[in-house]
Amino acid sequence: MRKELLKGLTDEQIKKVQACKSSEEVLELAKAEGIELSDEQLEAVSGGGCMEPAMPKCKSCGEKNNQETVAGPDSLGRHKYKCGKCGTTYWFG
Repeated sequence: MRKELLKGLTDEQIKKVQACKSSEEVLELAKAEGIELSDEQLEAVSGGGCMEPAMPKCKSCGEKNNQETVAGPDSLGRHKYKCGKCGTTYWFG
């Protein structure tokens, strides 16, 4: 889950969220913990965006067939991708 979506949670709650295997589990956890989710958090959970980063479009050609080139995010929560069509590399997140 993106770091900015975890703001306001305790370390224990963050660990529980990270252990969830689906969006439904995240919603159940929030309800059980009495956590009120922001609109952005709800959108990420309901759209599945909380479990993995959304696949970005290439900034040069708009292609969606891209590969993450570095395992995991950098210290700013960004992921590095390489376009499968034009080869452009860029950070997203």
